[in-house]
Amino acid sequence: MTALFVFAASACAPPVSPGAPAPVASPPSSATGVAPAPGTPAPPSPLPPIPRVDGPLAIHVVYPDTNQRLTARDSNFIFGSVGSGNAVLTINGAPVEVKPNGAFLAYVPVPGDSAPRYEVVATRGADTSRAMLPIRLPPARARFALDGPLFTDTLSVAPRGVLARRDDERMRVSVRTATNAVAWLRLDNADRQPLVPAPPRAGVTDSAALVLAGTVWSTDVPARQLRKKTELVIARGRDTARFAIAAVAPGAVEPPQWATLGVPSPARDTDHVIIARPTPDGTYRWFLFPGTPVQVTGREDDYTRVRLDDELEVWLGSGEVRPLPSGVAAPMRVTSDARIIPSVEYVDLEIPVATRPAFQVEETDRALILTLYDTRANTDIVRYGSNDSLVRVVRWEQVAHDRARYTLELAAKPYGYLAMWHAGAFVLRVRRPPRIDPVSPLKGLTIAVDPGHPPIGSTGPTGLYEAVPALAIAQRLRDLLIARGATVMMTRTTDAPVELSLRPILARRANANALVSIHLNAFPDGTNPFANNGTGTYFFQPHSEPLARALQSALVDRLGLRNIGVHYDNLALARPTWMPAVLCEGAFMMIPEQENALRTPEYQELYARGVVAGLENYFRALGANP
Repeated sequence: MTALFVFAASACAPPVSPGAPAPVASPPSSATGVAPAPGTPAPPSPLPPIPRVDGPLAIHVVYPDTNQRLTARDSNFIFGSVGSGNAVLTINGAPVEVKPNGAFLAYVPVPGDSAPRYEVVATRGADTSRAMLPIRLPPARARFALDGPLFTDTLSVAPRGVLARRDDERMRVSVRTATNAVAWLRLDNADRQPLVPAPPRAGVTDSAALVLAGTVWSTDVPARQLRKKTELVIARGRDTARFAIAAVAPGAVEPPQWATLGVPSPARDTDHVIIARPTPDGTYRWFLFPGTPVQVTGREDDYTRVRLDDELEVWLGSGEVRPLPSGVAAPMRVTSDARIIPSVEYVDLEIPVATRPAFQVEETDRALILTLYDTRANTDIVRYGSNDSLVRVVRWEQVAHDRARYTLELAAKPYGYLAMWHAGAFVLRVRRPPRIDPVSPLKGLTIAVDPGHPPIGSTGPTGLYEAVPALAIAQRLRDLLIARGATVMMTRTTDAPVELSLRPILARRANANALVSIHLNAFPDGTNPFANNGTGTYFFQPHSEPLARALQSALVDRLGLRNIGVHYDNLALARPTWMPAVLCEGAFMMIPEQENALRTPEYQELYARGVVAGLENYFRALGANP
């Protein structure tokens, strides 16, 4: 909730807010990217002038909220408004610029006393408004002195939690403590396994800083040695600390424990997928069919590790893993003769296989590479339904005894694809690029427009909530696209929240030729917001990268802000495979000049026209260079 603090020493009228209140205040959380080269100038800015507001003094702190725990300890931003552009403002005694509409954005040291707070004081003539904003700080960085009481970072003790691993799997036992301590693992049989200190980081020569930072001590032991009670011991002189290490359960048993993923759907083109990650709580990497049988090989708290084949194990949320009865036989995945089935808008590669396989699809310049895990390929014949112009050749190879690979060589660069399971066959549907009219490149296309948020979203200094201008920009974009002959699918048309995971599904079901998500950016704690704000565009699938570059170029030209680049980012609205999909962060809500511009229909129009121009440039090039 937006923090409101009003303390008036002298006032002539009740305080009023200079802007619409945000329905929810949340810390800035949008992705940031790689900065352009230092000194890259911003283009001439079309930002409108900020209007003058001279209302009663009233301090409204939008971020941070009261008693919010920051994630930065050195310096951080604070922003909001004071009701009058004629006010003089200080934060903890430091002068802060007030914009004509009363907005402010400051990047100041984080208060570090025992009761940290920002003291915000606004004055105008004889009037004064004062606010005390308490905050909470992240835990202080531990300092490991060479003398005095021995200090150990208890949160660094590993392993911890609920764990399951194979007998011969190496487990890392580690702790951060002083550089002149010693540490060892006391095993169940009373043997000692010493921990070894990590070497100093390369390039760090400040010996005092190295001492205060402490050292990570570690050793690797087979999981079977951690089945029973073990103890981590740290000592220096007479000081000793002891930590019990959680017992590690067997991760793979005989006979193997099998499970299925999620709940299978009868739909041919189900949009529900099971997300697999390279590490517990890691980034999304594999998107698997519900109902896929897998072998369980480990656990860590709320995550379960499963085997995809002999060379690859991945992690899933334990709620998506449904154990099968003991003694269930291993699935036998053997492919048989495949066929190509052309149709007007796409081409299907259909590969019969008895059980759903785990899989991955990768793109190259003119190919799609399908990997089927724990699968043996026995494809003797690939039947081509006709002399199709898109899929030229399908090659298969057994790259390992339990991993099959199919390569689809294409006549054009990949435009979109969809993986499906249907009636005992794996289906990879390859989408044909649309026919493009070079004069009217958007004519006849379907464009999915996603106005970012709600729920969540960023809020500007005068209370403008990101979802409001995002919808206004998207509505103007819709009108411009329709005027150019496109059909537009909007993921939302009102202020009501729309579930994040539903938005790309709506675009896929509308058979959209492109998906553009409209957002306004914000920074995470500890980032200087004055250093690198501007316009950025994000993609995930390789076939979406050309669209991202076209949109970025057109948006920078029209919005007049610093070009902060095109970025690969694992975002929900950039993950669809059926169409090129990108997410645009045209401006920063937390920058007063940009928030003010985003209130105006003129700047919203510039944003929309930038997206239209980028789409036109992309599809015109697609038609000319398939």
